[in-house]
Amino acid sequence: MAKQFNKKRNQIQKVVKKAKSASEATPKNQTALAAPKGVYVEGVGRRKVATARVRLYDTVGDFIVNGKVAGDYFASIANAANYYTKPFDLTGTKGKFAVTVTVKGSGISAQLDAMIHGISRALVEYSGDYRALLKKSSLLTRDDRMKETRKIGNGGKARRKRQSPKR
Repeated sequence: MAKQFNKKRNQIQKVVKKAKSASEATPKNQTALAAPKGVYVEGVGRRKVATARVRLYDTVGDFIVNGKVAGDYFASIANAANYYTKPFDLTGTKGKFAVTVTVKGSGISAQLDAMIHGISRALVEYSGDYRALLKKSSLLTRDDRMKETRKIGNGGKARRKRQSPKR
């Protein structure tokens, strides 16, 4: 609630904004995807600052990322479907699971890598037999490379050297 000053009457009026209803919150062209119910196996994947919480349901279903279909969420990355289905291709479980993913932090590319890491960990949790296949393809290894932090006094860049005054 905000207060607004009316110059003509020298009075303060209360301004109240209307809250959006549930039908106005979601766009009309996008339908809300329902997550599957039941027993699931969970895995957490990380890359840079991105964290992905992956749930594998033992039913046939959609691949949902943050409430959207994965193809729509990663539309800006070329061949993204090849990347996030790679753990399923290696283990021979493509199309066997319904997957829901919650991804936070970093950029879209790091989120994709975090999701692949989380899927691989969840598959190992589901069956330990998959560990050797995923380990060989280095999908269980967490990529620990991070953005280098900027240093104070270096002109806003991480590796820039200080300028020496000549006067």
